[in-house]
Amino acid sequence: MSIVVGLAAIALILLVIVDSFETTILPRRVTHRYRFARLFYFTTWRVWREIAVHLPRGKWREAFLSLFGPLSLLALLTIWVIGLVFGFALLHWSMGTRVRAPEGEATLASYLYWSGETFFTLGTGDISPATTLGRAVAVIEAGMGFGFLALFISYLPVTYQTYSRREAMIALLDARAGSPPSAAQLLARAGRVGNIGMLNSFLAEWERWSAELLESHLSFPVLSYYRSQHDNQSWLASLTAILDACAVYSALVKDQNPFQAELTFAMARHAAVDLGLVFKVPPIIPEPDRLPPERLQQLRQQLLDAGFALNDAAADVILADLRATYEPFVNALAQRFLFRLPAIVLEHPTADNWQRSAWMKRAPQFGNFPTASPGDTHFR
Repeated sequence: MSIVVGLAAIALILLVIVDSFETTILPRRVTHRYRFARLFYFTTWRVWREIAVHLPRGKWREAFLSLFGPLSLLALLTIWVIGLVFGFALLHWSMGTRVRAPEGEATLASYLYWSGETFFTLGTGDISPATTLGRAVAVIEAGMGFGFLALFISYLPVTYQTYSRREAMIALLDARAGSPPSAAQLLARAGRVGNIGMLNSFLAEWERWSAELLESHLSFPVLSYYRSQHDNQSWLASLTAILDACAVYSALVKDQNPFQAELTFAMARHAAVDLGLVFKVPPIIPEPDRLPPERLQQLRQQLLDAGFALNDAAADVILADLRATYEPFVNALAQRFLFRLPAIVLEHPTADNWQRSAWMKRAPQFGNFPTASPGDTHFR
């Protein structure tokens, strides 16, 4: 019996070490199916998501969903620590390690207390090993506990720095594409400036952002659960808006070199597809269609008003083919994380986040931004 318990204890310790290594240190996607962290996030997010869908849409639901990312990280750390402490306690119990304890005879409860004391390097000394093997195992656990906690403490700043870089670009999209972002607003505002070179530079920045999103969210999938500061923004909405804009620009706009738009499209679609594979969500075709014929005509008119020359109606088929290569993937991710996909063309113009305030009845206006009457509630 003691041999079986000892082997189970060693297996538990190795499971925690391997799982924490793959989650916090290994800088690549882990492909094997049986991982505790994957099972943890699958089950806990499923419960959390089920609770969220019963909350009213809006700030209450978004606030509840925003708690999952940070809390899940702390919960995962707690489970790892409990696993290691319990594993070493079982190991000592299976070996029958003799200890000097106030109660004399060591019990499983004594081993659990001693294991926790050793792991957190408390050093109270009320229980101490009386054998050489017991001392060696205690030293190993103390070193592992010190290194494990130091590793996790250093992991948190890296996670939040990556999150901050992601959100900074999303915030910059506000004045360029609206809130929520849309491809029509992005291209129309850029077209009114009359400097297509600036649009290409902007798309080049988003090509790099898409590459960083792919790398960071593959290495640290927990970042996918971190919500943006504003309820009408998200990393998935921004990624989708950029894909929409690149597809529209490449297919519809005439007499312009679409090379940078094609590069950004390729990188952004790569990110969407790979993240779908990581979270094992099969593609789902959006229902209803995100760009029905009447919206397509509205999109064409907005681009013409912005000064773009457009290709003929045959380009609409090219646009539909491009959309079919990424929309099912971003739609599946949206359903997985309870995000809302942005519209390609807004039905009604809305104010950007920078224009809104609870203390102002009239928003600042500039030539390239949406306009509204003083009574428009979108601007409050």
